[in-house]
Amino acid sequence: MTTPIRAVAFDLDGTLVDSVPDLAASANAMRTELGLPALPQNEIQDFVGDGIPALVHRALTGSRHAQADMAVFQQGLSVFARHYAANLANATRPYPEAEAALGLLKSLGLPLAVITNKNETLAVKLLRDLGLDTYFSMVVGGDTLPERKPSPEPLRHVAEILGVEPEHMLMVGDSANDILAAKAAACPNVLVTFGYGDVAELSRHHDTRPDHSISHLPELYDWVRQRNAAAAKDSA
Repeated sequence: MTTPIRAVAFDLDGTLVDSVPDLAASANAMRTELGLPALPQNEIQDFVGDGIPALVHRALTGSRHAQADMAVFQQGLSVFARHYAANLANATRPYPEAEAALGLLKSLGLPLAVITNKNETLAVKLLRDLGLDTYFSMVVGGDTLPERKPSPEPLRHVAEILGVEPEHMLMVGDSANDILAAKAAACPNVLVTFGYGDVAELSRHHDTRPDHSISHLPELYDWVRQRNAAAAKDSA
């Protein structure tokens, strides 16, 4: 039986906003201060998605899987955090039609939330600076709870606070972390094809294959309406 959607949770970076320009600028400011050459923006994009500490390790080593020396990491993290907090909305912008999609979903009476691996304070500030904060009932960051995506705990927490069962909360994201967390929490999920994740690679594997994919955020409105109509018919 199809379950109706009663709430929607969004990832932030790569789903609602394109934040790579400012993340890359801060990563390269950090590298410059530590005497390292700048990295191409597209390389830094591949390092995004697991929170700032992971991004700092990756930007310092130039590898997604390496760990920087702890003393260098601590210095780099301090530089990155200072620069990014002051510049996180210089070039970051919502994806086209993001605000329209949020308005459409709110018109259905659905509470909306953000579940991101970004630090909660930075996520809240970014949403406020971009004028998106009023759409959301709550924001859960990578440091809000003891666990972050791909753990299902942030999704379960948001569903509980919003007063819905996880199977009635849609998770919208662009990465393996989003899909893995949604499946582990038993949440329906939608993958955006314009974000930072490798859509073909994610769709190739059962564990990261989404329930549905969209290329424009307003498509969510019709998908949710159709799913809820099908759920109502199933229960009739």
